[in-house]
Amino acid sequence: MDRLEELHRRHAAAEQGGGDDRRNRQHQEGKLSARERIELLLDEGTFEELDKLVTHRGRDFGMDKEIVPGDGFVTGYGYINARLVYVFAQDFTVFGGSLSESNAQKICKIMDHAMKNGAPVVGLNDSGGARIQEGVLSLGGYADIFLRNTLASGVVPQISAIMGPCAGGAVYSPAITDFVFMVDSTSYMFVTGPDVIKTVTHEDVTKERLGGSMTHNSVSGVGHFIAPNDGECLRMIRELLGYLPQNNRDDPPRRPTTDPAGRMDPALDTLVPAESNQPYDITDVIHRVVDDGEFFEVHEHFARNIVVGFARLDGRSVGIVANQPAYLAGCLDINSSVKGARFVRFCDAFNIPILTFEDVPGFLPGTAQEFGGIIRHGAKLLYAYAEATVPKVTVITRKAYGGAYCVMGSKHIRTDVNLAWPSAEIAVMGPEGAVNIVYRRELSAAADRDAVRAQKTEEFRERFANPFIAAERGFIDDVIEPRETRPRVIRAFRMLENKVDTTPRKKHGNIPL
Repeated sequence: MDRLEELHRRHAAAEQGGGDDRRNRQHQEGKLSARERIELLLDEGTFEELDKLVTHRGRDFGMDKEIVPGDGFVTGYGYINARLVYVFAQDFTVFGGSLSESNAQKICKIMDHAMKNGAPVVGLNDSGGARIQEGVLSLGGYADIFLRNTLASGVVPQISAIMGPCAGGAVYSPAITDFVFMVDSTSYMFVTGPDVIKTVTHEDVTKERLGGSMTHNSVSGVGHFIAPNDGECLRMIRELLGYLPQNNRDDPPRRPTTDPAGRMDPALDTLVPAESNQPYDITDVIHRVVDDGEFFEVHEHFARNIVVGFARLDGRSVGIVANQPAYLAGCLDINSSVKGARFVRFCDAFNIPILTFEDVPGFLPGTAQEFGGIIRHGAKLLYAYAEATVPKVTVITRKAYGGAYCVMGSKHIRTDVNLAWPSAEIAVMGPEGAVNIVYRRELSAAADRDAVRAQKTEEFRERFANPFIAAERGFIDDVIEPRETRPRVIRAFRMLENKVDTTPRKKHGNIPL
C-alpha cells in the first residue's frame, strides 16, 4: 500500500508541475500550461505519457532540494484525427522550462520512437533555454536533439510550435524542423537577446521587434505560421497534419470530397487582365481550382511575391507553388527563391505532388539582389524543382520569361505535364525589352521612333509572346481554356499516380546553400 501511495504522490507531483501560482501566471500572460496544450492538440483521451517520473541529476547550487517528477518536460504520444503523433511540451512553470540532461533524454527517446515507428513529431516550445546549473550537460542535451532533428529530416514530419521564449542554442532545433508556428505577442526567438545586443553593438531593440512572431513570419522567414493564441496555434497544427503523410514511405492522406473532379469555372476565363502589366491575385486562381476552395497557405507573410501551401485535388493532398503578380509583379528574388525551394523539397521528401502556377517576368533586378547572391539563391529553387521526383504539373497563366521560365517547373527540368492558358507569354524577355535590343539600329534610324517601336512590339508579341511556339516544340503539352484547369490538372495527377522516377545513385547532392 505504501508503494501505491508513493506512486500516486509522484504522479500528482508531476501533474502539478510548478504549482498553481506559476500556472496561474501562465494564464495571466495568455499562455496555456504544457498539459493543457497537449490536451488541445491531441484527440481527446489519447495521450500516453512517457518518462513522467524522470528527475534531474543536478546536485550543485541547491538543485538537490528542488526535484519535480518529469523535470519540466511532458513527453509521450497520442493521436490526431486517429493518426499516431509523438509530442513533447516544455513546462515553463518548472525551472522556466529549461533543458537539462534528463529531459533532453526524454525528447531523444520519443524522437527515436518516431523514427522507428514512422510518425510525426510535434514540439511545443516554451523555455528559458539551457539549465545553467548543469553546464555542459545541458548543452550536450541540445546537441543530442539537433542530431535527431537532422537524422529525422525527410523521414518523418517535424513541427515546432514556439509558445513562449526560445533563445540561444534552443532556436536551432526548431530551425531544423519542417514548419515553425509562432503565437502572436507571447512567443519570441533569437540567438542573442536585446541586452547582449545593446552591450555589444549599442543597438536598442525590444524582444518583440528582435524576435517576435511577426518579425520571424514577415522579415526573417524563420516562422511559417502565426496564430493569435495558443488554442488557434494547436488547431492549425492539427489542420496541417491533415495534409501530410505519416512518413516518407507513406502516401499523403486522401479525404472524400463532394467537389466534382470535372467542375469547370468560367470566371477563370476573365481573371487574368488583358494588359500584361496589370496585377491580379494568384490566390483567386488557386481557390477556384482546388477542392472546396480550401488552401492552407504556408509562409503567408514572408516573400509574398511567391505563394506556397497545401490544398486537395480529387481528395488528394498537393503542394502548390505560385508566382504572385500582386507583389513585385511576381518576380523571383532571394527570399522567394529560398521560400519556394524549401517547400518544393519538403513536398518531394514526403511524396506530395506539386502543382505550379506560373506568372513570372523574371528575376528581380538590382544591386541589392546581385550583391546578396540572387544567382546562388535562385539556383536553390532550380535545384529543388530539378531534383524532385514526385508528380509535377505546371500551369502557365501569363508570363514565363527568361531563366525564370526554366526554373518554375518547366518541361526541361522533369516536370511531367505542362499546360498553358491562351494568355501565356513564353519568351526570353517581354516584347518591349526585346524590341529595344533586337531592333536597336532600326529604332535609332527611324523618323517616328515610337510608331516603329509600337509596330515591332506588336509583331514580336504575336510571333513569340504566346504559348503556341512552345506547344509546337512540345515544351507545353497543351494550351487549355482557363475554365477547364481543374479537370485537366486532376486528370494529369490521376495519370501520374503511380509515377516512378529516380536520381543517380549518390550520398546526396550539393545544393547551393
